[in-house]
Amino acid sequence: MKEATQRIVIAGGGLAGALLALVLANRSFHVTVIEKRPDLRSQKAAGGRSINLALSERGIHALGKVGLAEKALEQTIPMRGRLVHDTAGQTNFQPYSQNPGEFIRSISRPGLNRLLLSEASQHPNIDLLFEAQVESIADVVHYLDEHGAAKVLPFDVLIGADGAGSVVRKALGIEKLSGYSQNMLAHGYKELEMPSITFSPAATSSLLPNNPFAMEKEALHIWPRGTYMLIALPNLDGSFTCTLFLPLEGQPGFNQLQTPQEVRTFFEQQFPDVIPLLPSLENEFFSNPVGRLGTIRCPEWTDHKRCLIIGDAAHAVVPFFGQGMNCAFEDVSVFADMLDALRSPSNSIDRPLSVEWPAFFEEFQANRIKNANAIADMALENYIEMRDLVADDAYRLRRQVALELEKRYPDRFRPRYSMVSFSTIPYKNVQEIGEKQNRILHDLCSLVTAFNDIDWALAERLVNQLDVL
Repeated sequence: MKEATQRIVIAGGGLAGALLALVLANRSFHVTVIEKRPDLRSQKAAGGRSINLALSERGIHALGKVGLAEKALEQTIPMRGRLVHDTAGQTNFQPYSQNPGEFIRSISRPGLNRLLLSEASQHPNIDLLFEAQVESIADVVHYLDEHGAAKVLPFDVLIGADGAGSVVRKALGIEKLSGYSQNMLAHGYKELEMPSITFSPAATSSLLPNNPFAMEKEALHIWPRGTYMLIALPNLDGSFTCTLFLPLEGQPGFNQLQTPQEVRTFFEQQFPDVIPLLPSLENEFFSNPVGRLGTIRCPEWTDHKRCLIIGDAAHAVVPFFGQGMNCAFEDVSVFADMLDALRSPSNSIDRPLSVEWPAFFEEFQANRIKNANAIADMALENYIEMRDLVADDAYRLRRQVALELEKRYPDRFRPRYSMVSFSTIPYKNVQEIGEKQNRILHDLCSLVTAFNDIDWALAERLVNQLDVL
């Protein structure tokens, strides 16, 4: 093995890139992070993408690898279940788990990125280059600095964590390989801000006095409407970040909402209870862009020499299982575990490892591609569930039965959502187990309409055929 190099370059200083830099630096590698955006911690930064993220067990586990789990959790708000709103303003709470300690957490993307960058900026083994646009990759990285001057950056290892529009992925020729795909949904999204009731006199709250939240704080709010939906995630200041997911074209579609009156009429018809809580609805609707949603699958994540892609650069997924960030963080967690497995008891952690990078990258790729593809599939399936099925009586029955099966047979039956969000069971395993569970739930629920009519003797026989978790 050749001596591990110190010239590791990470393209992308977002969530995955910053976390990976800390993992490598803590293992005595020297890392240079090159990021095209301004430093999020500076006032000139625009704040990045404001869409909230759902932090769950995989992400928390990865943050623990660099000692930042507790600091990150301080920036979160628990979301213990879905609060489903119908067109009449009635709500139905659907807990994510029957276990009180299992819930997802709302966190600000820019806030979490700032935490990671702040930690990275204080590490002696990390150099951060902001407003540096990668132009091409050969034996060195060619980039433009913040003044537009052409620069080069030598590297021995290059890792592309530069997002769904990855320059590294394109430079490696991965997009030309058979099996590469970028499938965009026919739906887009638009963000809207629901201010704290402190700043929204029109809003009313039935919650405790002095509570700035206009709605239930510890829930992910969903207004499912069949082929589209509105969701809202809580922020620490009492506001909610709302996101409208809607077809790009059609009736309804973003192309049909061209005037303030059309927007207001649409919301009055479909989301009437939200109108008083969105005082700047029309202004924000036309000021904020329509975002696109898609899935990226790559047959190769490495050039089998000295380059690798991770995170959204390798496996962008739609956000409907709340696993985009968590999956990217799990990439980093697996990367860290693989490095640690190479260290012998006599090899001090304050010395960089000798790593045969081509073989390392191939092993990493073999581990992660199947799991990334699995969560991509499940995220697409979950969109249908969120926008449509959560309001369906048959779905609610299946969910109720699934939770009861978990209660009765905790060693054999854990609902798919719980395995994805509250465990680190590999996504591919979860997908396979979930398919078996779906068949059981179908057999139990297809001929009944009420929970009390479930054949629990049949349930026991079917669940006993499952492997122990």
